Amino acid sequence: MTDADRDPKEALLEAALPHVPFDGWTDATFRAAITDSGVAPALARVLCPRGAVDLALAFHRRGDAEMLRRLATEDLSGMRFRDRIAAAVRFRLEAVEDRELVRRGTTLFSLPQYAADGAKAIWETCDAIWTALGDTSEDVNWYTKRATLAGVYSATVLYWLGDDSPGHENTWAFLDRRIDNVMQIEKAKAQIRKSPLLKGLFAGPLWALGQVKAPRKPFRDDLPGSLTPHHQEKQ
Repeated sequence: MTDADRDPKEALLEAALPHVPFDGWTDATFRAAITDSGVAPALARVLCPRGAVDLALAFHRRGDAEMLRRLATEDLSGMRFRDRIAAAVRFRLEAVEDRELVRRGTTLFSLPQYAADGAKAIWETCDAIWTALGDTSEDVNWYTKRATLAGVYSATVLYWLGDDSPGHENTWAFLDRRIDNVMQIEKAKAQIRKSPLLKGLFAGPLWALGQVKAPRKPFRDDLPGSLTPHHQEKQ
């Protein structure tokens, strides 16, 4: 690919990555990326009005795209559904070559002015996972599935950042335990719906929650593909 063929935002991101472990997702990194990439400063500011913050979000979305690529090419049909979710989270973390890039991003998005951006990025990741795995829910389950997975994903990322076990095996064990906890909650919900007594007691709350409808479109609709039909499973 020639310089003329390069996507300028991708060129900025690639140029920024070597600087992030030392300077973080900061203006110093953004200035260095402009210099190293050769992208015109005016164009760089148009593409990334918030500088390195926009590059950090682009880096996160690149990881989402890589995760979706793996989900679309690997056969997960023989797995239990909870194992497919675990595989998706694992694929997402394995898309990162240098954990320091994520650690620096965690620091950035912990700042009050960028916390909403970080929360949205995590939500988008979890929505991408559920959508790729064939989720078609439209009621409150659309929200609860993504919110629950966001909690699991966030906790797993924090554990992973400090995990020095071989092959991150402790992280994957931690992830499995968190998903098992979630599955226990889902089992309890199913028992409520099946029990005449409990269903009666929770009829009001369950009805109210059932009136909530998911939006027809998630936060983003530009993520690549989803799994082929044989990977889909009715939720």
